[in-house]
Amino acid sequence: MRSPPVRITDLCDVSLVLPAFNEAATIAGTIRETGCYFAARGLRYEVIVAADGDDGTRELASEIAAKGEPVRVIGYRERRGKGRGVREAMALARGDIAGYMDADNKVPIEEFDKIHPWFSQGYDVAIGSRAMKDSQIERRQPLYRQLGGKAFGMVMHAAVGLSGITDTQCGFKFFTRAAAAAIFGRQQIDGYMFDVEILVLARRLGCRIQQVPIRWRDDGDSRLEVVRGNLRNAVDILRIRRSTRS
Repeated sequence: MRSPPVRITDLCDVSLVLPAFNEAATIAGTIRETGCYFAARGLRYEVIVAADGDDGTRELASEIAAKGEPVRVIGYRERRGKGRGVREAMALARGDIAGYMDADNKVPIEEFDKIHPWFSQGYDVAIGSRAMKDSQIERRQPLYRQLGGKAFGMVMHAAVGLSGITDTQCGFKFFTRAAAAAIFGRQQIDGYMFDVEILVLARRLGCRIQQVPIRWRDDGDSRLEVVRGNLRNAVDILRIRRSTRS
């Protein structure tokens, strides 16, 4: 389902995608905070909410759009995957810079202050990292998820490479318009492993990637199904591995 078109200027500095699955409790606040942030910095912006689920997230975002805010809404009742939602939203993005952040605000939008300058220095991609020396983790994940993350990192790097990338899964990534079009025009993974896929594609395309230490906080609300979800992730990593060898 797509919301009715709203008037958004073709002149846009930043397109921000908010992928969401049943985030009715947070979506309005996140849109409001991001809008205030960009406006305070004099940046022309648009927000694209890619929301699956049936809890009213799309409807809440559409109400904000109806008030004239630069917000567009896509998504469906069934869960089709974060990677698919981001890919479809990126195809609509008009900003000179396009990126995405989690709708539950794990990374405060103010961290974009650290991302933005790298594009004027010739970088094509700037990504947040929770694993760098100056990263600030305000609320850590449970121990079992921290250990699982380390195991995932070892397996992922062994399978697809990405040497030097300290954190593939942080949901705070931004791209020049040209890089976004090239990367997401090739991206195929619908699930969580799309984060790995887009970095593999960026490397393959010769994009300059900058990692940036960010402030991050766990919200304790994991949407990953431990058994089925990790099996899907393993299959997707193998798909990405095969694609790198084709």
